[in-house]
Amino acid sequence: MKVILTERVATLGNIGEVVNVSAGHARNYLIPKKFAVVADDSNKKTQAHLQKMLAKKMDAAKKVATDLKDQLDKVELDLIKKVGANGVLFGTVTTNELSKHLAAKGFEVARRVISLAAPIKTVGNFEARAKLLSGVEATFKIKVSIDPKQAEEMKKKAEEAAARKAQKEIEKAEALAAGKDAETAEEVAKTEDQLLSEEANKILRD
Repeated sequence: MKVILTERVATLGNIGEVVNVSAGHARNYLIPKKFAVVADDSNKKTQAHLQKMLAKKMDAAKKVATDLKDQLDKVELDLIKKVGANGVLFGTVTTNELSKHLAAKGFEVARRVISLAAPIKTVGNFEARAKLLSGVEATFKIKVSIDPKQAEEMKKKAEEAAARKAQKEIEKAEALAAGKDAETAEEVAKTEDQLLSEEANKILRD
């Protein structure tokens, strides 16, 4: 069954588009909700009037979408995340999460219109796109940073590990030095014994 959308329906299309849907979906949902009207060739005058009305709606919708795009293009979302030992986030950043962060800034952008070039799994700077309307797409920035508390804990652990390593190096050097001192003392004692032995042999010879 062909219908003309009088409102934007995410799963079907934008205002003014003629789409094919099941008769049940049209009669039970789209038409009662005034999301669409039947695209009936027998009622061309109504359709012509409707197309004019929809054109105005589309122009208004495009202006709203364009204004929103201009604002979103300047947005940067700051996300604070916990990070694993391998540098990977505990949980990927989702479009649903981005939609909620935008809402907190006063921008109503459905998660289904947001897309990412690749899943966000690490800290860093990224970009996301939002297809607001056919031909109107916004790009906003995302900055993912490590949780300051976790960063401080990681820094502390790294410093402790470095201190332990340095202490081990000192102990190793001291042990090596002590070993050399013992070896030197043994050599000195051995040399003294040799001198005494040589002296005794000389006396015996004389």
